[in-house]
Amino acid sequence: MKHFFEMLRTQRYDDYRYYHQSRINQTLHLISAVIFLACYALLFRDPALAGLIGWLAMLTRQTGHFFFEPNGYDAVNHVTNEYKEAIKVGYNQNRKIALLVVWGSAPALLFFFPTLFGIFAPPAGRIDFVRHVGDIWLVIGIGGGAFRMIQLFLTRGVMTGLAWVYKVLTDPFHNIALYYKSPLALLRGQLIDPAIGSTHWDEQESEEAAHLT
Repeated sequence: MKHFFEMLRTQRYDDYRYYHQSRINQTLHLISAVIFLACYALLFRDPALAGLIGWLAMLTRQTGHFFFEPNGYDAVNHVTNEYKEAIKVGYNQNRKIALLVVWGSAPALLFFFPTLFGIFAPPAGRIDFVRHVGDIWLVIGIGGGAFRMIQLFLTRGVMTGLAWVYKVLTDPFHNIALYYKSPLALLRGQLIDPAIGSTHWDEQESEEAAHLT
């Protein structure tokens, strides 16, 4: 178990120092974390609504990554963007784009095949259609996570895959603990977190990760 949690802390450390330097991105992750917690609460009571809310949270997160996070050479960590993308354990930008294309195709598929080849009853109205979309989005979300986990099992080992899944599932709690001050920093005009890459930030992140694990 010690090795598992060390691997988990390493994944979190690499993820946040490489991909969460923007205060806007951090704030969007904070918002999405709260939305994800609502998704967790609804998961077994209303899966369709959980699927709709979960992808709302996901789009909020990815907006931060695609539009506000610095690209190109990372002067803070002294690495290229290509290096970061190559070593990323979870979904890098290319994998995210592929997943988002699948996500965006679901409503179009249901429009042309309302019962999805007999899986659903014919929708009686727009609400039924939207709920069917939510069901598919939930399956896509879970399936995407399971697919990447199996990839990691085969390419980087079972422990890496399990640590990544645990990280993803607990990210909402970790994001809230780490980024609850980001909106105030953003209001003060601070666009980039100056603590990332410093000894203080390393110690803070390590303490937060240890507390949450």
